[in-house]
Amino acid sequence: MSEELIVTVFGSSRPREGDADYEEARVLGRALTKHGFAVCSGGYGGVMEAVSRGAKESGGKTYGVTAEFFKTAKTNPWIDVEVRKKTWDERLFELIRFANGFVACKGGTGTLVELAVVWEMLNKSVITAKPFAVLGNFWEPVLKRVREVELAHPAPWSEANERLVYVAATAGDAANHLAGKLKQTYGF
Repeated sequence: MSEELIVTVFGSSRPREGDADYEEARVLGRALTKHGFAVCSGGYGGVMEAVSRGAKESGGKTYGVTAEFFKTAKTNPWIDVEVRKKTWDERLFELIRFANGFVACKGGTGTLVELAVVWEMLNKSVITAKPFAVLGNFWEPVLKRVREVELAHPAPWSEANERLVYVAATAGDAANHLAGKLKQTYGF
């Protein structure tokens, strides 16, 4: 690859080492690094820590986009480069701007917002086409319900021609999907 390609990973801050969601994100970090991607996350604990840790354990580069808004949160020790923003929304849009592709892991309302904003930006072509995968079937019911509306009422910016969010069965599947799509775009 001639330029660094970055995948932003979204997910819950709640899982801890040993939890299934933490370990799955750690495997995801390794899988993304295997394909030569740098990993970007929100920089804090849980899934963000795990994906960064997995990337670092595999020799990858990590970015963490943090915010002054989260006054007591500490950046995880697996981050190489911290990008500090003032507000929550500046942080979100920096996470999006930084990325060549995205993965959303299981999460709560924060991850739901991140999923929805990226999906909408892709749907309306606010950002150029970038591959987006959700890891596991946790988000599948949400995707299905939203697609019922999108496909039932055609618009010039609907998912009718191509699914914008891929449901990956495993961390390796998510990494392979992004690698395949980004290979088409960047030719690496």
